[in-house]
Amino acid sequence: MNPLRRHALAAIAAVCAAAALPVHADTLDTIKQRKKILIAVDIGAPPYGMIDAQAKQVGSDVEAAHLLAKDLGVALEIVPVNGPNRVPFLLSKKADVVMASFSITDERKKVINFSEPYGVVPVVVGGPAGAKVEGFKDLSGKSVAVTRGTTSDMELTRGTKEVPGVTIVRYEDDATTNTAVSTGQQDYLAAAPSVIPAVKKANPSRDIVNKFTMKAYPYGIGLRKDDAALKSWLDGWVKTNLKNGKFNEIYTRYFGMSLPAEMLK
Repeated sequence: MNPLRRHALAAIAAVCAAAALPVHADTLDTIKQRKKILIAVDIGAPPYGMIDAQAKQVGSDVEAAHLLAKDLGVALEIVPVNGPNRVPFLLSKKADVVMASFSITDERKKVINFSEPYGVVPVVVGGPAGAKVEGFKDLSGKSVAVTRGTTSDMELTRGTKEVPGVTIVRYEDDATTNTAVSTGQQDYLAAAPSVIPAVKKANPSRDIVNKFTMKAYPYGIGLRKDDAALKSWLDGWVKTNLKNGKFNEIYTRYFGMSLPAEMLK
C-alpha cells in the first residue's frame, strides 16, 4: 500500500476511535436532553416535605423543587429520600440534585457540592416543658431520639461527647423519630424546630417544647462535585429567587418567619 495512503487511513482511524470514546456530559446537559429533572426530597420531614390530606406531596422543598423545574423549563420527578440516604442517592445518580433540608456542612462538602444557600435550619433539642434543660450538660442521664445521619445527629453527638450518661437513640427517618417521642419511648429529641409541633400534634398530652438551639445551618441544593455547569446555573437561580422574594415567600409561609436579612440582600 502507498505510504501516504497508509498514513491517511491511520489518521482517519484515530479520529474515529477518538469520536467513539465516551465524553463526560455535565448533568445540566443530561437534564435538558431528558427534559426532566430528578430532585431528591425528604417527604417525611415536615414542613420541608410531607403528604397532605389529599395524598399530595407538599412542603417548602417540594415547592422550591417545582419552581426550579419550571425555571429550567423541564418536567419534575421527585425522588423520595430520607436523611441517611440523601448523599448515596446523589452519588449513585438516582437523583440529579438533592433539595431535602440539606444543611451545608464541612463533612458533606468533602464528598459533594452545594449551591448557594436558599434557606436556614436551626437544630434544637426538645423536651418536656417542665424540665430544666438549657444546654448539653443538662442531658446527662437522659435518652435522646434523633434521625441518623442528620445535622441534628452530628451536633448532638458532638455536643454530648464529654457529657456522661447520655443515651442517643438513632432512628432511620424523621417520622420514626417523631413517633418514638410522641409515644413516650424517649422524652427528648434533637431535630429541626419544625418537628416539635408535629410531635405535639400526634400526641397533645406530650408537652414537648424547644429547650435550646444546638446550631443554625444554612441549607442548599446538593449536587455532584463534577457538575460545574449545573452548579453555576443553580447558584444564579438561587440568587435570583432570593432577590425577587420567591424563596422568602415560601419560607415565611411554612415557617412563620422570614429568612435572615443577610440572605435577602
